Amino acid sequence: MLKKVDLYTDGACSGNPGPGGWAAVLCHRGNEREMTGRCESTTNNRMELTAVIAGLGALNQQCDVTVFTDSRYVIDAVEKGWVYGWKDRGWIRGNRQPALNSDLWEELLQLISKHNVRFQWVRGHDGHPVNERCDMLAVSMSKQI
Repeated sequence: MLKKVDLYTDGACSGNPGPGGWAAVLCHRGNEREMTGRCESTTNNRMELTAVIAGLGALNQQCDVTVFTDSRYVIDAVEKGWVYGWKDRGWIRGNRQPALNSDLWEELLQLISKHNVRFQWVRGHDGHPVNERCDMLAVSMSKQI
């Protein structure tokens, strides 16, 4: 039986591009592990992806993971299959434009293949305690640049 893990993530960016930060909180059986990071010049979408990658990458064995995020970009690309199409076309979108953030999507797809991952959308700034903490941590990291 696989461990059940909840992963809360958020990314922040001041300007787009601009200084950014990300946060992830792994929750398992009442234990929590916070992870954060920052980047001098980035986009909000890159920070959202980086948060999910960092959280999944911190797991040292296969798990059942529910990723809670307010990023429709991340959820829709995976759940609607867009990212798989982009990859199959050599990281080209349906409109023949390059898919953005292909380096991060490659990493995320590798991690998703190692775990049983489900995505759950949460409304940002809606009072969910762990989501709010992720937002606060990500924004704080973006301001440390």
